[in-house]
Amino acid sequence: YLSYLNLKTYILNLMSKELLTELISDAIREGASDLHLLAGRHPVIRVAGELLPLLKRPLLSSGDTALFMEVFLSAADRALFLERKEIDFSYAFKSEARFRGNGYFEKGNIGIALRLIPRRIPTLKELRLPAALETFAKKQQGFFLVVGPMGHGKSTTLASLIELINESRAEHIMTIEDPIEYVYEEKLSIIDQREVRIDTRDFRTALVAMFREDVDVGLIGEMRDQETISSAVTAAETGHLIFSTLHTNSAAETLNRIIDIFPPGQQEQIRQELASSLTGIFSQRLIPRVSGGLIPAFELMVATSAVANLIREKRTHEINTVIETGAEHGMIDMNRSLAELVRTGEVTPENARAYSTNPQMLERLL
Repeated sequence: YLSYLNLKTYILNLMSKELLTELISDAIREGASDLHLLAGRHPVIRVAGELLPLLKRPLLSSGDTALFMEVFLSAADRALFLERKEIDFSYAFKSEARFRGNGYFEKGNIGIALRLIPRRIPTLKELRLPAALETFAKKQQGFFLVVGPMGHGKSTTLASLIELINESRAEHIMTIEDPIEYVYEEKLSIIDQREVRIDTRDFRTALVAMFREDVDVGLIGEMRDQETISSAVTAAETGHLIFSTLHTNSAAETLNRIIDIFPPGQQEQIRQELASSLTGIFSQRLIPRVSGGLIPAFELMVATSAVANLIREKRTHEINTVIETGAEHGMIDMNRSLAELVRTGEVTPENARAYSTNPQMLERLL
């Protein structure tokens, strides 16, 4: 009887792992950006921003999702997941793709969200991003941020910039991520990729250690707290080229978010440090395209001396005006980017309005 139970368990495990392989293959074949797996629900993929249930696939059981997590996580990470009730992870699927994943509990069952990360890193041109971004990859030091809502391509833009450096000059590049997303093939540069929990305790610890590791370029997957931000700004001030990201909507909002993280007594110092180290902030949105798929709209703030003075003088609310009138310095206004997409027939006026942070200004441009 015990042998029968062991055999049954083995077969169920095998079937669940086979199902997972099929679901991931479905997501890749359909060009999905995400795959959602939850007990009691058909698997769901996101294609061009739309959620689509895979109705030909069976409803998933709690056993299915539990076994999926056994595939994704080590024994130590499974114990951590059960303790914390959520966990970030990465998963390599054959030689075809990587996934950034998150496991969580919902009504006592395990849910899984997987974000597809293509193996090949696209170029800025392929991403339809402005060539002006290349300028920031050519700098020897400074602090450059790519910002925007979750799921709007920030990680891919950062990877494209890092790959540009990798292809064009010999540097020691270090990424600190949670989890590792794009995997780089070394070209002219040497590249170390450190994953939080696996290769380092946390972002701040890895950043502090970076000062002793002869690093030229650093990529911080996300700045989550005051200590990480402070270490990143210090690294940029002391001769490193630092790239990072925040979930903010514009350059002005990004600066306010960073400054407000610090207690009042330290805000003057961080303003001075940002004014001297910041090179630019790029904000992007992925907008539904008339012909299908998604297309980026963007804002680019270049840290000119005028911008640096506004940061020092607590006048970040004026930065939007500087961006709107700063085309001669390479700045790009989000509303002008949206209006151009409408003018060329790439997006509808309705979608442009939905993604604008200043619809009244957009109306004047349309």
